Amino acid sequence: MSFFWSQWKGEFYQPSTVAWLKADWQANLVRAAVGVGRDGQPDPDLDKVHALIRAAIDQDIYVIIDWHDHRAEAHTAAAVAFFEEMARTYAGNPHVIYEIYNEPLQVSWSETIKPYAETVIAAIRAHDPDNLIIVGTPNWSQRVDEAAADPLDDSNVAYTLHFYAGTHKADLRARAITALEANIALFVTEWGTVNADGDGEVDHESVAAWMKFMRQWNLSHANWAVSDKEEGASIVRPGASTSGGWTDDDLTASGRFVRELIRDWNQPVAR
Repeated sequence: MSFFWSQWKGEFYQPSTVAWLKADWQANLVRAAVGVGRDGQPDPDLDKVHALIRAAIDQDIYVIIDWHDHRAEAHTAAAVAFFEEMARTYAGNPHVIYEIYNEPLQVSWSETIKPYAETVIAAIRAHDPDNLIIVGTPNWSQRVDEAAADPLDDSNVAYTLHFYAGTHKADLRARAITALEANIALFVTEWGTVNADGDGEVDHESVAAWMKFMRQWNLSHANWAVSDKEEGASIVRPGASTSGGWTDDDLTASGRFVRELIRDWNQPVAR
């Protein structure tokens, strides 16, 4: 499960919420979406982010530290400083994954995103030579084929694929297959059951097609989002507890659906 932007729904960044997602949802990964402001600086309240990271480590599940930005190449120095701190703090901890660029806009992979990634990766690797690093791809992390054509020179990097089932269909899966067949790793760090604007009804048919695809290619994934914002992608209703312990009545239609998908993920799939 991916948590919502930290500066807007940071009240959910609680150890008890992480514990509930592991125990009740059987989630084995959470994502801290560290919001980046227009000034290029991350959410100043990083205590809650560290609390979420430590909670995931304590629960023995993975945690993605996500630089949740759409113009990270304009904020390279801030990203370097942020990830240097995170890498110094969590170096070598196998639970920790670094996601250095959430969703680039319609910019060049080779000329814009890749040089940014090389700079930030070097800063991380100076402290943490081994842990997985995930890099966003052009067009809101959908042009994984462009990254595959000019990959990074690092032995433990994955490339970000994002989809929202109501909007993104077979054409995006075709691009993903192109990338996978080029022998690069993809990681779906954010996906939604609804439309790309985060709202609308659950598209059950499209979600089923995406779940089949991710199972087929063994792709790890995080659903958007642990939030009570009044929109379709949120997993809980407005006013629900921020610390877990949710009943079915607390969950949205998407929340109920995703909970069952995650709980059943390791069950045998009908062939």
